[in-house]
Amino acid sequence: MLTVSDSASLLLIIGFAMFAGLLITRVVKPFGLPAVTAYLISGLLISPCLLGRFGFGFTSFEAVGQLSIISDVALGFIAFSIGNEFKLEELKHTGKQAAVVGVLQALTAMVLVDALLLGAYYVFDLGEKIGPAACITLGAVATATAPAATLMVINQYKAKGPLTSILLPIVALDDAVGLVVFSVSLGIAKSLHAGEAMDVIAVLVNPLLEVVCSLLLGSIMGVIFTWIEKLFHSNTKRICLSITFVFFTVALSMIRIEIPGSRISIGFSSLLVCMMLGTVFCNICSFADDIMVRIDRWTSPLFLLFFVISGAELDLRVFSDLTIVLVGLLYIVARSAGKYFGASFSARATKCPPTVCKYLGITLLPQAGVALGMSVKAAAELGSEGAIVRSIALFAVLIYELVGPALTKMALTRAGEITTKQEGQDRSRFQNVSRKG
Repeated sequence: MLTVSDSASLLLIIGFAMFAGLLITRVVKPFGLPAVTAYLISGLLISPCLLGRFGFGFTSFEAVGQLSIISDVALGFIAFSIGNEFKLEELKHTGKQAAVVGVLQALTAMVLVDALLLGAYYVFDLGEKIGPAACITLGAVATATAPAATLMVINQYKAKGPLTSILLPIVALDDAVGLVVFSVSLGIAKSLHAGEAMDVIAVLVNPLLEVVCSLLLGSIMGVIFTWIEKLFHSNTKRICLSITFVFFTVALSMIRIEIPGSRISIGFSSLLVCMMLGTVFCNICSFADDIMVRIDRWTSPLFLLFFVISGAELDLRVFSDLTIVLVGLLYIVARSAGKYFGASFSARATKCPPTVCKYLGITLLPQAGVALGMSVKAAAELGSEGAIVRSIALFAVLIYELVGPALTKMALTRAGEITTKQEGQDRSRFQNVSRKG
């Protein structure tokens, strides 16, 4: 009788997921799609909704959840890489523009989603399905942009130019802006849902504390990391230490501190903490660039697995409710318009190059982990309306993750920052060089 241990089963599914991801890259290669799209498609194919039902892949969403630690670590490395793009010398040229565009495009997306969904609620009487609390929360979710997919496309095709340079810090800023906007919007939504007065501490103080404490923790870890890194002279040991500190930082960011006798709580955003770790490292360590190129190679299989898992998490059952689909389409249209026109208007206002004004908004469409994290929190806080938010966010992420990377590639190509030669050489692999996303 053949028996397979839990550990063996877990290793088998990890191996199968990575193999499926690599295999699908061969299938989509003739269509010129980015590798990240292939990984997402492969994850969807072996998800519990498709082949997983027949034993070929993830047999349940609980099985997918068992690999959540891989997603946490991968997002930590993605944020760490993004932080390494915040070099002070370069930010002197694009920092002000990135800050203005980053805030305005996020707020524009939020306003348009809020306006369209609230308008649909009152005009078409959607009270049985979705209420004002859910509409306001979805507007906040719309601010988030997925850094992982953008980073993967940039790295795979070695994109370089003014659009790429400003895109990276803008995507990073989305986490900070989205975190504050979502916390405030969720506080308002909870008051509407429960019919109670707003809690100013929960709505304003706690989210601002989370941003400040996350940046502070990341800075402290960055200084310690750089100091210890200089004690080693072997590149192998330096890479090992870098990986160790990203692990440490991700773990510390999961801590939550409750202040006794008050409603104040201090939490951390793992993306912001790891981003700050990378920012401090790249600005005070003389050999940071060399280490980052080597880490990029180590993280390639980790990112592959992360995107396959992300694809497997997408639940096709959201298509079974017509109202969810219709509201989801309204959300996608409003958010896309907000990102595109918000980015275009603010880029012109800050005198960005023409290619940035024209194509930046398209590169900001991908949406995934941060948005899903927001929707999970909404589901826990808003009851039935929170469940609607979760379902619509799942629907939108499914669409955005499948088409977003291809649109990002198209925009970077038309902006002249991906060359035909690079496409031919790098389409099937994502490796080194300057990052962020």
